[in-house]
Amino acid sequence: MPTWKRNLIVCWFGMFVSGVGMSMLAPVLPLYIRHIGIDGEGAIAQYSGVAFGVTFIISAVFSPIWGIAADKFGRKPMLLRASLGMAIVIGCMGFATNVYVLIGLRLLQGVITGYATACTTLIATQTDKEHTGYALGLLSTASIAGSLLGPSIGGFIEEGFGLRNVFFITGGLLLIAFVATAAFVKESFVRENKKTINFKEVWRRLPEKNLTLTMFATFFVLTVALYSVEPVLTVYITGLTRHSDHIALIAGLTFSASGLANIIAAPRLGKLSDKIGVHKIMLVSLIAAGLLFIPQAFVSNPWQLMGLRFALGLTAAGLTPSVNVLIKKITPASLTGRVFGFAMSAGYLGVFAGSILGGQVAAWFGVRYVFLITGTLLLANAAWVYYRVYKKLNRPGQLAAS
Repeated sequence: MPTWKRNLIVCWFGMFVSGVGMSMLAPVLPLYIRHIGIDGEGAIAQYSGVAFGVTFIISAVFSPIWGIAADKFGRKPMLLRASLGMAIVIGCMGFATNVYVLIGLRLLQGVITGYATACTTLIATQTDKEHTGYALGLLSTASIAGSLLGPSIGGFIEEGFGLRNVFFITGGLLLIAFVATAAFVKESFVRENKKTINFKEVWRRLPEKNLTLTMFATFFVLTVALYSVEPVLTVYITGLTRHSDHIALIAGLTFSASGLANIIAAPRLGKLSDKIGVHKIMLVSLIAAGLLFIPQAFVSNPWQLMGLRFALGLTAAGLTPSVNVLIKKITPASLTGRVFGFAMSAGYLGVFAGSILGGQVAAWFGVRYVFLITGTLLLANAAWVYYRVYKKLNRPGQLAAS
């Protein structure tokens, strides 16, 4: 088996588990916080919001730092650091005796993150040009599917094995990822610049500054869109199934629909982007995703919503890989880790902003408006990408042909 394929398999598993570890607390946190001594719905909701959001805010700060370390010391050491660190921290959450210890561990989880950044950089730099789109497309399914399926997986483990075992089992899977990374991932790393350069110097060396900023902004909007619905989806489904005793199960299936579709479509769209140009896949996917959000506001039963969420997953599969492939194309190899680190920061901020946006829009205007506003946001982003990316790269001799 080629080295790039072996690396891809190991990184896919590690990123999937990492994504699960970052998001699986969504349905579990309120129950666990009550379990360790907090009473009252208001207090539980308040502490749950802090415990869930603090990881992503801190991750946004530290992701570029670990990107710099990846360029300096290699990507495999960062994979080992992040997987082992998260295995220990998430496992320790199962021993938390009060909510402050739990929040502290969630904060520490954000500090030691960086597995996704190192994985993306490793695959982007160690895969030959002909397979880059396919590899990054497949890799993106791991993070997205892990994040989208995490709440369902957390709920399933809690129901079958108990609250504390959610953390122990997730930590154990990350430990397996650490061992697999140590044993099977191979990296040909040559440090190109022994002197650590500051942000101003990194910015000066970027050949496509405006295009890089456009990709950061696009990735931020994508994650806002993907996560704006997450905090209100169960509430929406409850309104659609007033007399059902299986709301949690239906909500889990609806969460999973887009993740499953993403796994199916992303490698295929990645291959297609290698053939016809990543800018074309990005633009069409943005338009299709924006349009598919709108009818979700008008469904009359959960099965219609589930079908639309599956279709959305098929189109969203062309978004994150397209951003990653284009960033890789326009970034010098010696700066890849740093730039992917900033991209991941934009994504983490998007997760936090999306969750806040969805909750606030639902509170002020109603849940259905979350889908309408999110769809409008994606269509506006598509227009921006058309003028800032598509028109530029569609010219003969531009990056699309490289």
